[in-house]
Amino acid sequence: MESQRKSSGDDDGGERGLLHTWKGYSCSVTPERMLLPRPVLQVALGIRHGVLLVEGGQVYSFGELPWKQSQVPGGPTQECALSGQRVVAVAAGSFHSGAVTEDGGVHMWGDNGAGQCGLSGLSAVPNPTPVALVDSDTVPPQTVPVLELACGEQHTLALSVKREVWAWGSGCQLGLNVATFPVWKPQKVEHLAGRYVLQVACGALHSLALVRCLGSQDVQRPPVDKCRHCNQLLYTMTDKEDHVIISDGHYCPPGAELTKDERKLEAPAHGLKTSPSEPVLSSHTSTSHSDSPAPQTSADPSSDSAPVQDLEKEETALANGVLPCSDSDPTAQSEGGSGAVSVVKSSLYPDEQAVKDYLKKLTDNTQTEAKTGGLHSLLPSAVGLASSPSATLNTLVASCASAVGERVASTYEALSLKKMMNYLPSGVSRSGAPTGLTGTAPGVGDNTTERVRQEDSMQGKKSSSTGDIREEEAESMRRRLSLPGLLSQGRYAVHLLSSSYALLLSPRLLRKAVRPRMRAVALTPLGAAVPEAPEVLPTLQTEVWSWGHGEHGQLGHGDNLARLKPLCIKSLNSKEVVRVAAGAGHSLALTAQSQVFSWGSNSSGQLGHMESPSTIPRLAKLSEGIRVWDVSAGSKHTLLLADGDCIQPIIYYSGQQAKETEEESEAKEPGHQEEGEEKQERAGGYTPQPVLLPFCMHLGYVSSVFAGGKRCVALSDRNVMGFIASLHELAAAERKFYCKLCNIKTQIIRPLLELESLSSTLGQVTFGFLQILAGQFSLLCHMTGQHAASLTANLRRGRDVKSLLILDHAGIFLDSYNEYCSTLGNFQVMGGIQALTKPSLDFFGKSPELLQRLSECSEENPAVADLLSALFYLPINHIHEYGRLLLKLATCFEVCSDEYQRLQDSCSKFEALSLQLKRRRKDAEYTFHFWKSFPGKMTVNSLRDSLRKPHRRLICESSNKALTLQNAGRFSVNWFILFNDALVHAQFSTHHVFPLATLWVEPIPEENTGTYGLKMITPEETFTLLASSPMEKAKWLRSINQTVDQALSGATHDKTSVSPGSGPKLEPPISRTASYTFYKDGRLKEATYEGRWLAGKPNGRGVLKWPDGRIYTGEFKNGLEDGFGEFTAPNKALNKNDHYQGHWKDGKMHGLGTYRYASGEVYDGSFQDGMRHGHGMLRSGKLNTSSPSVFIGQWVQDKKTGYGVFDDITKGEKYMGMWQDHLRQGTGVVVTQFGLYYEGTFKDNKMMGTGILLSEDDTTYEGEFSDDWTLNGKGVLTMANSDYLEGSFGGEWGSSLKVTGSYFKPHLFDADKEKTHVVKLGRLCVCSEDKWQAVFVECWSQLGCETSGQGENWKAWENIAVALTTNRWQIQDRPEILSRSHSRTLESLEVIPQHVGPITMDRYHIIRLYLIKACDTPLHPLGRLVETLVAVYRMTYVGVGANRRLLPQAVNEIKSYLNRIFQIVRFLFPDLPEEGGQIPEPTTNLPDQKEPGSTDAPPQSPKPVRVVSCSALLLPVLLPRLYPPLFTLYALDKEKEDGVYWDCVLRLNKQADLALLAFLGVQQKFWPVTISVCMPALGEKQQVRFGCSSYSTPSTSTTKIQVLSSTKDACFASAVETLQQISTTFTPSDKLQVIQLTFEEITQEVQSLLKQDFLWSMDDLFPVFLYVVLRARIRNLGSEVSLIEDLMDPSVQHGEHGIMFTTLKACYYQIQHEKIT
Repeated sequence: MESQRKSSGDDDGGERGLLHTWKGYSCSVTPERMLLPRPVLQVALGIRHGVLLVEGGQVYSFGELPWKQSQVPGGPTQECALSGQRVVAVAAGSFHSGAVTEDGGVHMWGDNGAGQCGLSGLSAVPNPTPVALVDSDTVPPQTVPVLELACGEQHTLALSVKREVWAWGSGCQLGLNVATFPVWKPQKVEHLAGRYVLQVACGALHSLALVRCLGSQDVQRPPVDKCRHCNQLLYTMTDKEDHVIISDGHYCPPGAELTKDERKLEAPAHGLKTSPSEPVLSSHTSTSHSDSPAPQTSADPSSDSAPVQDLEKEETALANGVLPCSDSDPTAQSEGGSGAVSVVKSSLYPDEQAVKDYLKKLTDNTQTEAKTGGLHSLLPSAVGLASSPSATLNTLVASCASAVGERVASTYEALSLKKMMNYLPSGVSRSGAPTGLTGTAPGVGDNTTERVRQEDSMQGKKSSSTGDIREEEAESMRRRLSLPGLLSQGRYAVHLLSSSYALLLSPRLLRKAVRPRMRAVALTPLGAAVPEAPEVLPTLQTEVWSWGHGEHGQLGHGDNLARLKPLCIKSLNSKEVVRVAAGAGHSLALTAQSQVFSWGSNSSGQLGHMESPSTIPRLAKLSEGIRVWDVSAGSKHTLLLADGDCIQPIIYYSGQQAKETEEESEAKEPGHQEEGEEKQERAGGYTPQPVLLPFCMHLGYVSSVFAGGKRCVALSDRNVMGFIASLHELAAAERKFYCKLCNIKTQIIRPLLELESLSSTLGQVTFGFLQILAGQFSLLCHMTGQHAASLTANLRRGRDVKSLLILDHAGIFLDSYNEYCSTLGNFQVMGGIQALTKPSLDFFGKSPELLQRLSECSEENPAVADLLSALFYLPINHIHEYGRLLLKLATCFEVCSDEYQRLQDSCSKFEALSLQLKRRRKDAEYTFHFWKSFPGKMTVNSLRDSLRKPHRRLICESSNKALTLQNAGRFSVNWFILFNDALVHAQFSTHHVFPLATLWVEPIPEENTGTYGLKMITPEETFTLLASSPMEKAKWLRSINQTVDQALSGATHDKTSVSPGSGPKLEPPISRTASYTFYKDGRLKEATYEGRWLAGKPNGRGVLKWPDGRIYTGEFKNGLEDGFGEFTAPNKALNKNDHYQGHWKDGKMHGLGTYRYASGEVYDGSFQDGMRHGHGMLRSGKLNTSSPSVFIGQWVQDKKTGYGVFDDITKGEKYMGMWQDHLRQGTGVVVTQFGLYYEGTFKDNKMMGTGILLSEDDTTYEGEFSDDWTLNGKGVLTMANSDYLEGSFGGEWGSSLKVTGSYFKPHLFDADKEKTHVVKLGRLCVCSEDKWQAVFVECWSQLGCETSGQGENWKAWENIAVALTTNRWQIQDRPEILSRSHSRTLESLEVIPQHVGPITMDRYHIIRLYLIKACDTPLHPLGRLVETLVAVYRMTYVGVGANRRLLPQAVNEIKSYLNRIFQIVRFLFPDLPEEGGQIPEPTTNLPDQKEPGSTDAPPQSPKPVRVVSCSALLLPVLLPRLYPPLFTLYALDKEKEDGVYWDCVLRLNKQADLALLAFLGVQQKFWPVTISVCMPALGEKQQVRFGCSSYSTPSTSTTKIQVLSSTKDACFASAVETLQQISTTFTPSDKLQVIQLTFEEITQEVQSLLKQDFLWSMDDLFPVFLYVVLRARIRNLGSEVSLIEDLMDPSVQHGEHGIMFTTLKACYYQIQHEKIT
């Protein structure tokens, strides 16, 4: 709003906002210049006064100001009451004024006789006084900020920031639901609530509002079934055989009783009588916002005056979001998407003749064009359908055919009214076609044929810039796009694609959100909102609403009745009104197409046409090419600001000539003229149509005009530095361009599309393209209209660069033109323009002047095809115009300014696009001519058809033998055609298409061959092309490379097009993403690959799909699956899929993976060359959770071979041993759930050969076997009591055995002691070093070693780093794994510890910590190894494997693990001493830093050296994971001894402390006399517990208590508690640490007793320790002792820990054999 001056520096304040004022239109009139200190921004005129708003927000008044106490005569006076406020808008009524401040506040002053200033108790308000608009609906009530005001004679309207209308004053023109006037307090006009009002205007006694059409999001109100006034149903449904007719033609009479007070104010309203020529037309309620005026029935025509009762009928369906609309036509018309609309006319006139008479009256001075299929043909049958002639029936009815939801066969074909009448039998819906609800549907036009005819005859042929009005009116109808809707029962809100969009929109465009606002048409139940594009450009989808007095027809509803509520003027619905203005008794509407509609009083020719008065809007008469862009209305005159031939705007005047003498006699207010006065005025001189004011060229660049009373005002700017002229030129060019596009649309494109024969002439495909093209054209046209409106608004107020949308939103324009050009190019390439020639000739005749004029073609006798081409390409020339005008604007600024930069940037964007689109036009023409001249001699006639695609453009071709195939046959034909998406190799009878995305080209160096060769690489072929010269070679190489590069960037023709040999030499990337389907025979035949490529081969991530359903997703290398990937293959027999997830190499499964078979089996392990090979686990069974069998072990070439464990869950057996080719072969062990144990040899899956069998009761057989559990041959059977049988055995164990042999009972004869038969287990099972070799081999190979220890140390560390990184990538998608291997651990592992150089204690600790972390994550090779070993160990020794006989094997297996892992650790840290080696301790013996959470603690007190052992280093890592199965085995093995021990412990623990000490022989000096216990503080309940868990309450004090003979569990309590912790530790070293601490506790207690240092002797110590062991009550002490003994570090056995352990062991045996006396 501020003037341009400040930012542009192009002029000083005196050159902007100059004000000129005058009266009348005669040649002698010269405007006066009113001088003001600042530029004027806005003017408002009353009857004898005016208000000015100047830059800076000050307000001046001029003219007669009777409400001022003292008026200073002379020029404008400033309204000082507003000083300090920044005013942004002013308004003037007949005798009052208003202003709006920056914060939205309203100030009023002037005459207040009718309450028009909104201040009660004052007849006049001398100075601007604030008036508050308070919204009482909100809690608490809030003040409503205002955007603009409009003032009439007795009322004021305000438009709030929320786009709601508020009113105050007097009269029905307020639109309020009130009975008493004046209304002092501003009230909201509820009838417009929920609508988006764009502008308001006030006439003397009527009001206008410009409203944005309802979007789907605006329809939010709950439906209402009945009218609130006449209580009739708003909707009726009639069921016909196969369709339902839904009608919303509810009618309740217009008119309203005016109060007596009001009548006094009104003039005699001649409009209250219903004249025959202006019938009363009912309102038509409808949910649609750009609806057709449905023909309504009037009240009984015999009744002369409609009751002036109940004007509130418009409220009928308001709560439904249904808005009243009035009809201006008595006749119906409708139109549907593909013509499937049934139109039923029901009329209250008695017969058809009466209707015809009535129509004839309406068109008394028209030439009646009666054509067949006109509307009349509908009437007889329609009337026949009506149930009774006088009943109020459905006005427009939609018949909902059975095919409601079907897709529209051709959504885009829009039928004109005439065409539809010819097509449709009255009242019948064509079956199968899409149904539209005619009453409320998008398919319905806005005006009837009759109205069209009437207007047509009244306007001369030159009456409007878009040709005759009939086109104009019909356009509103055709412009609808009817998409299929879904109908369900109930009421419907119809969301419309607004009228300004043309018929054809591709769904793709509908999706483009950046496009200007557009709504899809659908019949959806209420409340289903459709999202909308962001609003950047101003809307053209508007409605004009009017209310108030209508005696002159100024409401535009086709009658002279008053309206109490706002009502939509239906005939303006599709006219794209952008501005409204109101004079005393007439109204004006300015459209985006620069036309002016006027209606109301025409007593002085103020309407600009001859109709007097006009009760419906009609076009003002202006010469061809005059484009109006600002309008204003005074009492009896109209001012129009328009574009002329030059850039400078021109002013037209229409209305009464003002005489100087008349000024004094102006006292009569408008609306109170006598008829005699009217005659006098006519005699006094007025314009029959608008006249040009000759002086307007001297005013400069007029930016807006204002009229009021008899006065006229123009605001103008001087053109300093050309800025203003350039701005005007830009806006004028856009307005002109919009009108041009509209003309092309209505006069060329639409008539062609409506030709019935067109689709058959063009063929379905080309016709489809034409429809899409027309849709794009329409979008472009609409966007241009919006932009023109935006530029015009900028001229009227701001005139600055900041608000130019083309700068901030250039993308919208560029995208629209880009898309249009693409569609046009496609249409042209497919021969569309050529094909249109014949229909055009038929339609426009042999000499198509219209085409020539619109296409701006200057040639003599041009071809129709050229004209059509020029016409379609016309919009594209406008882009250059944008660039030129923006550059012109830029030159008005200094080069360093921000504005210059923005304008320059936008200019370059448009210039670049202009060049690009020209190139694309050339490409399309080149391609079209190529197809046109395509050689017919090629035997493949279908070649052209198969290659010709809309988007395909020719780049170059080798018909001139410029390119040949190397080694081609002598007579072979090889023709190469390069398109923008493929290289085609055509031969005599075949052709092959190579997509560019998978084409690589390399030049072959000439020095090698002497030829100019190009090597072409495609996924399945590589061939060499020879060019005829170096020039040709360079041309083809550049063309192919450029085209490939564009094809890859997805810019087939959106970016710069390729022309042969032009542009920079681009090398497309050798690595790229593309999709390709293989066609040659082989593994990949018909498979489709989508992903990364490198030089013709899949390389990187991708997806490969075969037609039979196989899918591979993952990494590729050199064309083969390589890396991590997933593979799915359907198993047809089982109708399920096999699924593999894991690693691949050279196209085969290789490495770790999981294979889920369709049968339900799951293999998890290693693969090699697509087969199971290495270590793996196979689970069989339907539910993997309870699998009937599990095998874990080694595989060789898909077969179980090597060591493995097989758990047959069905039989309850577990086999641990050697395998070969899926069979048990070699030594092995079987245990069963019934406690049987077998170890021995197997052959062909059977127990065959020597073996040992033990049963649960220790019965043992050692000898020959021939089958499972079948004895056969020599052997020895030993009983549990050591008796044994020796001889030959036969038969199955568990059933009867045949025995031939001797029976021995050894212990009867002392002499036969040596014959006692002891069976040694473990000789015939697999030795622990041979178990799980594959697991270790895999770990070594991961480290890069072929066999254990053979490899490079640095390579191993490199492989570890690679493994960690790649595994980390793979698990990013699988968080369940990542949570297990904490990312912090991974981060710390990324640092490789120093692994070379002498090992010190510090480095030893670093290595220990590294190993703990490495074994904590399966992503590290060591962690993976440990995880696998834990899995196999558990698989072996859990469940059936928990057999006590397996304990020695279980222990040996752990020792073997330790040795073998230690070997790997020493390979990684080569300087680590071997087993038993020593590391010198540092001299300052710091205690070991123990890692939090680590179970390892130094087993000895610091010594000068640390002995290195695998158990010390690795048991802390391994044993906690293996502890449960191992300890279970120990517990089973020691069951008997532990049972005896526990009985003894329970018995001895019954004794009191002193008795037990005495019984165990503890010397009395070691007996505690008193013990310290923690007592609760005074007053608290005593709570002392002796024994295992003595604890204290929060407030305690330590007290000594005498040990009595009855005291129990009190002596040596802390030592007992310490020893109990042995069960919570895992490793032997930790358990030994616990024993050591127990000894220290005992010593401490004894020392405090003896009060001196003390050295133990074993005789003294043993009984005391025995007491502590008994009191500790450790359940499985035997198992603990055995575990420590088996796994203890050998270096510890003879030290302090060794002695302590021996003491514990002795205690255990002592307790078992203790005799209790």
